[in-house]
Amino acid sequence: MLAPLLLRGALLSPLKRPTADASLPSSRPTLSGIRPSSEHLGAYNRLCGYRTGPRTLPLTYPHVLSFPLAMRLMSARGFPLPLLGLVHTSIEIDQQRALTTADELELCVYATQLTPHHRGTEATVVTEARVGGSTVWTSSSTYLARHRTETGAPAKAPLDSTPLPVLAEWSLPRDLGRRYGAVSGDRNPIHLYPLTARLLGFPRAIAHGMWTAARCLAEYGTPESAHVRVDFKAPVLLPGTVTYAAEGADFQLRGAGDHSHKTHLTGTATLR
Repeated sequence: MLAPLLLRGALLSPLKRPTADASLPSSRPTLSGIRPSSEHLGAYNRLCGYRTGPRTLPLTYPHVLSFPLAMRLMSARGFPLPLLGLVHTSIEIDQQRALTTADELELCVYATQLTPHHRGTEATVVTEARVGGSTVWTSSSTYLARHRTETGAPAKAPLDSTPLPVLAEWSLPRDLGRRYGAVSGDRNPIHLYPLTARLLGFPRAIAHGMWTAARCLAEYGTPESAHVRVDFKAPVLLPGTVTYAAEGADFQLRGAGDHSHKTHLTGTATLR
């Protein structure tokens, strides 16, 4: 199902010239009657480090279930940003209650706005999950299409002055992007191989933002009802070593052994 969408998005990408004043598609791709399989959920949990029960959906899992809908939206001719090379820059998730494999989900995805960015143009894509007609999970993601802008790059932001205490260190293998792509369906070339990543402006393959978010939230231990915000600050190159840090509601993913405390991800998780 996803391969034709990826191919269509790849073929249309060179034809798109993103601008913040472009029109967004009004379509809202929807899927009904979705029941997650225990096998797929188990594979996702093992890869991301979740220790939830065999039937409980982790906070980030509906994003994976809705990925085919997001692909349908973003690979369409009417979506103004090129699919190839899109970078996930943030996600905000709100979950009302625990979801399980027994829940029959209706998923819907739509685009809400385009925003100028110093490195290009960002699109906001919203996903909703409903059970029995009630919305139980929502997310709002921003995706960046990198291109030249008139404003250019801003001044460098100051380094983090008070990094959070480090709680864990993870070594990430070079094939992590391919493994997560097999589970999630997200086979963006920037995540797969050094060559395909270099063709799109990265020195080597980078980890999926949603894998880094999921791994941090798995370590953090999010409750059944929560509001989460994650900002992806800098790509995580593969292979690589990163440190997980957290205190209170806040968490970070930083470079290991990096005296500048380079931050790859910042996030907050709060009880509803």
